[in-house]
Amino acid sequence: MQVLVRDNNVDQALRALKKKLQREGVFREMKLRDHFEKPSVKKAREKAEAVRRARKLARKHAQREGLILGKSGKR
Repeated sequence: MQVLVRDNNVDQALRALKKKLQREGVFREMKLRDHFEKPSVKKAREKAEAVRRARKLARKHAQREGLILGKSGKR
């Protein structure tokens, strides 16, 4: 991963790096690897994440189709 530092602005480069790491899921993976996770717990967590993703996708499709209201309250 690479971030360019422009005009010696290290703070801005650090913010950009953190944003990239967050988007890639590095922080989340570090947190998960911090402690051992039993295979059964890992399987349950991954299944719950998949269900969450599927529901979110279905909700977005329904909003696009106009079946439910969006965040702004408009159809």
